[in-house]
Amino acid sequence: MSREAPPSFTAGAGPRAPVARPSLRRRATDRVAAAIAIGGGELIRRMPDAPLWWLGNVAGTIEYGVARSRRNEARRNLRRVVQWMAAHGVGADNYHRAATDARALEAIVRSAFRHHAHYYVELARAPRFDVEYLQKRLVIETPDEVDAALAERKALILVGLHFGTIELPGFIAMHRIGQIVAPMESLRNERIQAYMLRTRAVVGVRILTIEEAGPELLAVLRRNEPIGIVADRDLTGGGLEVELFGAKTKIPAGPALLSSETGAPVYVSGVRRTGPGRYRGNLRPLPASGGASRRERSRAMAREEALLFERIISDAPEQWLAVFHPIWPDLERAAESSNGVAG
Repeated sequence: MSREAPPSFTAGAGPRAPVARPSLRRRATDRVAAAIAIGGGELIRRMPDAPLWWLGNVAGTIEYGVARSRRNEARRNLRRVVQWMAAHGVGADNYHRAATDARALEAIVRSAFRHHAHYYVELARAPRFDVEYLQKRLVIETPDEVDAALAERKALILVGLHFGTIELPGFIAMHRIGQIVAPMESLRNERIQAYMLRTRAVVGVRILTIEEAGPELLAVLRRNEPIGIVADRDLTGGGLEVELFGAKTKIPAGPALLSSETGAPVYVSGVRRTGPGRYRGNLRPLPASGGASRRERSRAMAREEALLFERIISDAPEQWLAVFHPIWPDLERAAESSNGVAG
């Protein structure tokens, strides 16, 4: 096995500067926001599926109407996705129409906001996910691959995306093979962060901070245990460059580096919504990649990972929550240039 330096999720990060204590006003605002979020989450958890689907649509429609910058970000990202899909003959006809029809594209953008709201509804309801609930509501499209990957508890890397129902792949894996260890970005509001940690713990996920993730995930794999990583957004700036939907971007280096260091297999998963409380999901193995060095193996694996991301996202691009954030540097530069000219 290679003895190169272990993978890091915070490459280039130096000692942390002291964090200033938030102002009294900020602390009070955070407390109110947390009380609303947690109280609303507890209410949502107890409600039936049907009215929550309607409420999620309403909340998403309101957000679409008021969040101009997020709407613009989602529009330019989704335009790139559907144009690639149309050029490659991938996905449903409505996505192909959206490649050239502004009204069809806007319908997908509005739908993305509704799915954004549904994600938070489902996060609050994660404690209700159990085997009986999912047997009635989830269709697994790749049962053989799921059975092969989760036949026993062992070292494996389950890669997810900010797509559809993010928690469900972890719950399915936990039900089959036990607890999964996964990193999560820290939220500014500590009370909401603690609530999300408790919620995800219920579905069998032990959460690590981004800062501690690298060495701890490596240790978990070396104990022959499974880990999970949501790996479609490069949060640290130390990712690997890939081509995604026809343009250069970066994705987190963690899965590829950890796999090349330990030999653990990688599986990419996605679960999408098909209606109120109804889901379809799949799990696909990442092909093993050769290479003389860990760096070469990691880059090859990252390219294959991006191909699987395209395959999963193309089923329902409006459910890819990453579209609300910068993805492709060239689109961001073009947007900044356009804003500068307009100004």
